[in-house]
Amino acid sequence: MFGDWHGSGQGTLAADQWNGPDMTKLLPVNTAPTFDPVCATAAPDRLIEGNPAYQTWELDTAIAEASKWGKIRTGIWETTPGKTISMKGETFEFCHILSGKCVITEDGGESHTFAAGDSFIMKPGFVGTWETLETLRKIFVIAS
Repeated sequence: MFGDWHGSGQGTLAADQWNGPDMTKLLPVNTAPTFDPVCATAAPDRLIEGNPAYQTWELDTAIAEASKWGKIRTGIWETTPGKTISMKGETFEFCHILSGKCVITEDGGESHTFAAGDSFIMKPGFVGTWETLETLRKIFVIAS
């Protein structure tokens, strides 16, 4: 879904539109979208504790030409406190925390605490836990 920062949330960007003549190459990231988010909760098989509720505002989705980058998704994601299993599979994700606080622990690795202003990357194959300590909002860029 391709949603503009004015709240339409409509449309799909096909591979041939990635560099099409009518598509802008600069998209501001509105960190407080006015359109309705997609709401979800943690999958039962991923839930460790709490009952985190998620809201996702998909700002842009594109299929890059010639599969150089694959599918790229950008948006805002918010979660309430709780602890879940996080698995990236073949997905690469860049995150920038806007508000809130979380602790992410890679299986067999260190724990890292992230809060407003922090950024991090979760590479393909990441498996660990994500514990939200305070309701968190982030900007995400996902390549898959």
